[in-house]
Amino acid sequence: MDMQILLPAAPRRRALGFVALVFAVSFTAAVLNAQQPSAPPVQNPAPASTQPVAPAQQPAPDAQPEQPTFVIQRNEVNLIFTVTDKHERYVPNLSQSDFALLDDGRAPEKVTSFRQQINLPLRVGLVIDASTSIRTRFQFEQQAAIEFLLQMIKPGSDRAFVMDFAEVPHISQDWTNNMDALESGVNKLKPAGGTALFDSVYVACRDKLLDTARGQEPVRKAIVLISDGEDNQSRVHPDEAIKMCQRAETIIYAISTNWTPSRSKGDEVLKEMADATGGQAFWPPSAEEMSNSFHTIQQSLRSQYALTYVPSDFKTNGAFRPIYLYCTDRRYTVLARKGYFAPKQ
Repeated sequence: MDMQILLPAAPRRRALGFVALVFAVSFTAAVLNAQQPSAPPVQNPAPASTQPVAPAQQPAPDAQPEQPTFVIQRNEVNLIFTVTDKHERYVPNLSQSDFALLDDGRAPEKVTSFRQQINLPLRVGLVIDASTSIRTRFQFEQQAAIEFLLQMIKPGSDRAFVMDFAEVPHISQDWTNNMDALESGVNKLKPAGGTALFDSVYVACRDKLLDTARGQEPVRKAIVLISDGEDNQSRVHPDEAIKMCQRAETIIYAISTNWTPSRSKGDEVLKEMADATGGQAFWPPSAEEMSNSFHTIQQSLRSQYALTYVPSDFKTNGAFRPIYLYCTDRRYTVLARKGYFAPKQ
């Protein structure tokens, strides 16, 4: 049976729809005019050092899976999002009627699926700034990152990779669910050199997260970025890195390593990247409290909604289509990506 999103009362809907449409047109034009950058280099680990990936365990014939499998069709959009209150606590148990949506300035043609608190398989890239500027707090970052991976990744369904960056991005551990291999990948990182933040996010999405094609069972894709937000080496611009995240349908959780009392320009960069992709930015007051930020990210990745819909006037032309999703209860904030690229024929 087709499902239909319930919108607010007519006057309010017209006002919000007009604002969203103006935003959609300007955002689409800006993105489409951007050019694709040249491909930054990436260093991969030697094949001999890569641990084999253990296959996902198959359930027994009479076992019931945690979540039913569903497939996204080519003309459908799968939107995974979280909802928070004014205290940034995650809000569960909302229904489809609690949300309103515009895709490219129009209400969707139909909603085919709405799920609460789903537990999708995770594909997580841990991207760590290993430049000289963070040398003094690097050990704390490593310890917190390892603890996060040990608590977050479920060997039967999830995968993660570890990337560090200085002048160029470098894969210290490729995709795996082997916890020993992931821990080793974090431990062997050594800080040195300049900072190519935007190149690294671009490469992580292009080479590691873009390969989860549309039309397959959906997964929750995220980059956990640990950095001070400064960049002095990249060949791509911040908006180009964000565009690649949107193509890969990947959200960014950014943890700032700037522990001065005031916010820096780098902090604003991290927030911009997180907001544009439907993630969050965190500013822990000290290295010792980074684990709290990781805990919040863990909650977010496991406290989610999924909405699958057919857009109105959908064209497989590769164009960027902005999304405007909000909760009709204005006490709550929706964390969702700001748009997506339609598949291209």
